Amino acid sequence: MLTRRRRESKPLTSDLLAPLDLAFWNIESAEHPMHLGALGVFETHSPAAGAHAADLLAARAAGVPGLRMRIRDVWRPLAFGQPLAFGGAAREPAHDFDPLDHVRLHAPTADFHESAGELMQRPLERGRPPWEAHVLPGVDGTSFAVLFKFHHALADGLRALTLAAAVMDPMDLPEPRPRPEEPARGLLPDVRKLPGLVRGTLSDVGRALDIGASVARATLGVRSSSALVSEPTGTRRIAGVNLDLDEVHKIRKSAGGTVNDVLIAIVAGALRRWLDERGDGSEGVAPRALIPVSKRRPRTAHPQGNRLSGYLIKLPVDDADPLGRLDTVRTAMNRNKDAGPNRGAGAVALLADHVLPLGHRLGGPVVGQAARLLFDILVTSVPLPSLGLKLGGCPLTEVYPLAPLARGQSLAVAVSTYRGRVHYGLVADAEAVPDLDRLAKAVIAEVEELNVACAP
Repeated sequence: MLTRRRRESKPLTSDLLAPLDLAFWNIESAEHPMHLGALGVFETHSPAAGAHAADLLAARAAGVPGLRMRIRDVWRPLAFGQPLAFGGAAREPAHDFDPLDHVRLHAPTADFHESAGELMQRPLERGRPPWEAHVLPGVDGTSFAVLFKFHHALADGLRALTLAAAVMDPMDLPEPRPRPEEPARGLLPDVRKLPGLVRGTLSDVGRALDIGASVARATLGVRSSSALVSEPTGTRRIAGVNLDLDEVHKIRKSAGGTVNDVLIAIVAGALRRWLDERGDGSEGVAPRALIPVSKRRPRTAHPQGNRLSGYLIKLPVDDADPLGRLDTVRTAMNRNKDAGPNRGAGAVALLADHVLPLGHRLGGPVVGQAARLLFDILVTSVPLPSLGLKLGGCPLTEVYPLAPLARGQSLAVAVSTYRGRVHYGLVADAEAVPDLDRLAKAVIAEVEELNVACAP
């Protein structure tokens, strides 16, 4: 996946957006951008390394096909067999693509996160390939950062990782196995497959009804905090937390569960500490956290599209016992895993598959407004390769994933592990959460508290 070896590629062609991609494209507004990002920090010994990195990114981006794709509206089928494209959108090659429009070198900064927060609040230009790379040199000349931004309709976390890795230094990895050609689809389905299609449709309808009922139940008896919901201002603030993965493994081995259980429980404890310190109070607060689950399969008809489901859990913010919080998270996650990612309130993203393209276009603003009714905070995990990445010979030492912020919500949390470290990327509405650094410190304090609680 991360190979940079040169090989002949097929000509770029247009393809319709998957339903969830189309939903992300249509719920966006100027005050509510729907791009995800990652802030990578690179170690260097040359003050000129940042400028060199910007030159490399622009030069390499020209040779990455996925970075040349823009999104345009579709009012007629792109090909025979796509009668439901009306009102949708498609990825297509941008023949006037200029990498210099997407890679920008900024003045030296003393705070990578502060500078990246200001850049994250700017929507991507929708008329050209929706991605950007911002190079931020450090004032001390010993490091620089790169902020990648990708629209969620262009790439989910895994796809964004692939695109970003493609402009890193070449790596000697094996070629990926070619994906078999998808057979051409006619206007009508094969009659031999109709019984299976009918059963599948009925099953999908039943699943959709089940998800809807679960969403309704999930909204009952939930008390969130006013600190987690707000009117969108379009402003962004980000913060990062860098932890030792060994410390997380110690907690896991002592208290049980998975690494992901521990990482989610850390968020719950940090929120409790943060709410109490700022005077909002954590008593009775159990916000609903959406935990995305990737359903990407290597041989789907939309290999670049978002295929997401999710789990919905109530974070035990009101529990004063750190091990009790972890046990509650572990129990909830086990229950979700037993049920599977295709059912339950967290699988609400799957409902996008049951909406016609025109419905996404007309209903996008309404769906965007409804996010706060479905969940209170996003807590997502983004997998990263264990291999050390470099840019211009400079090693990547830190990488903070940055999730989109749902309309009406003040905070989103993304977490990744990279070369023995855990990186939390916190994204907040800057006006609603002016004290995001305090929450970052609460994450560190929560790890320390869990370590004390797990000590023999």
